[in-house]
Amino acid sequence: MIKTSLTALLKIEKPLIIAPMFLVSNTKMIIEGMKSGVAGCIPALNYRTLAELRNSIIELKSAKVDGGSFGYNLIVNKSNIKYKDQLTVLCEEKVDFIITSLGSPEETIREAHKVGIKVFCDVTDLAFAKKVEALGADALIAVNNLAGGHRGNFAPEDLIRALNLNTTLPVISAGGVSTRLDLEKMMNYGAVGVSVGSPFIASTESAVSQDYKQACVDYGAKDIVLTEKISGTPCTVINTPYVQKVGTKQSWIERTLSKNKTLKKWVKMIRYLLGSNTVTKAATEVTYKTVWVAGPTIENTKAILPVSEIIKTIVG
Repeated sequence: MIKTSLTALLKIEKPLIIAPMFLVSNTKMIIEGMKSGVAGCIPALNYRTLAELRNSIIELKSAKVDGGSFGYNLIVNKSNIKYKDQLTVLCEEKVDFIITSLGSPEETIREAHKVGIKVFCDVTDLAFAKKVEALGADALIAVNNLAGGHRGNFAPEDLIRALNLNTTLPVISAGGVSTRLDLEKMMNYGAVGVSVGSPFIASTESAVSQDYKQACVDYGAKDIVLTEKISGTPCTVINTPYVQKVGTKQSWIERTLSKNKTLKKWVKMIRYLLGSNTVTKAATEVTYKTVWVAGPTIENTKAILPVSEIIKTIVG
């Protein structure tokens, strides 16, 4: 049993958070995680409506056991028009913790703390970490260059050390963990726990297709590439034949649309003028459903396993 400030903050048995993953995370995964003594987090944007979000919280609250904890990830920038309403629901239902991403967490921290909810903030560098520390964050999620999806730029050791030397907040490392040895490395660097995503994609309980899960088994670290085609920001994905076919660099149409979403309405006109649907496809076909996000830690994914078994390989 490893006791740290993270286990104390969340009242969990083991210093691990099942990371929030868009279109992957679900209540089944988190419930199994709680049973195994860890915390789990789901992106609020995985739910189309506020009613669905609230129902998921009620389900997790009813399934919660001692030693487990659950939370939600909020995208806190202006691009998420659902943010304020989602925050209201999370506060009304009093979830255990919130992880913020992609924006200022000031309002989230203020409102969450009113009802006793802990707030952890994704950071990729010291400058932003100091900002969220000043705002009253409870811990830092240090997103390093081994993370899946939108990764950071610094190696785990360097990022953890910088945050520990220059802030007073607990540091939770995100990226590069799929084994007990990986966990021990992060703890030795100074992390109080880890946030782990990619190894859980190929779990029995995850929400993705069997093809996606099997790809995490069949491919490895060498098959992870950066693509700009999903959101415009580099994102790590599995280099499947489909990815090889469509490429990883944005076309001029995608670059234009990623800068100004209102221009999407002009795609139909361009298509009509060119007499082809190639333009439309180029601008819309690459999504999180067609391109499979994962990090290099799928190297150690050898089979589709229950969440509980994956947790054992990391924290026992």
